[in-house]
Amino acid sequence: MQTQAHDASNTYVEATQTAFDATLPECAGGESFALMVQGFSMAPEFLEGEIILIEPEGLARSGSYVLAMHAQEWTFRQLLRTADGWLLHPLNPAFPDTAIPDLTSIHGVIIQKALPGRRRASKHYV
Repeated sequence: MQTQAHDASNTYVEATQTAFDATLPECAGGESFALMVQGFSMAPEFLEGEIILIEPEGLARSGSYVLAMHAQEWTFRQLLRTADGWLLHPLNPAFPDTAIPDLTSIHGVIIQKALPGRRRASKHYV
């Protein structure tokens, strides 16, 4: 079953429902999974149609690109630590930062991106 997750700032990701549902016994919560970028809030680093690989148990630290659940929607952003706390930061300056109280909304770290059909366009983040 396919599901589409999105955020209010026009960045969308697609994934299978089991990738997000850790309660299913046949789904190992620590397995990496892939999502497809749709939208432009993370441009220029992440472009529509690129595939991102998520490590659910990856170390989230300031500067990491992360998958987060915010306002009951899935989104990915750059995680930044400020003097006031944590931010989910879109790379496109047309979109606002989102403050989060802690890291409980983080559900994985982006470890790689690729453009289908273009192996040389692949980039690793860990």
